[in-house]
Amino acid sequence: MPDRPHDEFPDLPEPIRLSDTEVEELAATVARLTARTSAHDQLLDRLAADDPLPLPAPPGAGSYIVSLRGSAYDQELTGLTAWVNEVLLPVYGREISTQAPWCPWWPEHPEAVARLHGLWMAWKQHIAPDAGPSGPAVWHRDFLDHTMVQLRSPNGPFAACMTHPKRPAHRVLPPPLPQDGPPPGSGGGTA
Repeated sequence: MPDRPHDEFPDLPEPIRLSDTEVEELAATVARLTARTSAHDQLLDRLAADDPLPLPAPPGAGSYIVSLRGSAYDQELTGLTAWVNEVLLPVYGREISTQAPWCPWWPEHPEAVARLHGLWMAWKQHIAPDAGPSGPAVWHRDFLDHTMVQLRSPNGPFAACMTHPKRPAHRVLPPPLPQDGPPPGSGGGTA
């Protein structure tokens, strides 16, 4: 009988010895991969159930919604609406108040559509596997927080909308009118 199991199978490499730190790093890597696999399984289950969330597009894919027209705009708005209703609002939709208004008719507010679309595009990029484990944290810090402050500000696009959950309200405030010619006092007038 051989002294070591390895002697019985000489073609096998020598056993690897890892430090406690290396074992912890390996365990963390396995945990991250397991979590990613679980997320992929959930997406596959949703796809199989014909109830998919909008799938992340590769970075750089797609167009910013403000440049789209017709059916391309409608299709992008449908995906954005699904993401807002299924991801953003259930997780980040805080209480409605005078200091944090919200509008259930947000697709009728051009600024809200533009900001939410940019947020969604950044979300797709930052949850992609190549974003790494800090991708979601970067999305929160660099995109979510700022966008929600701007949208829900008392003087933001929902300023004339719902400020109490039991009193629905909706009004799109008119944008500033474009000016014909140079601004007054700019010296761009006729002599």
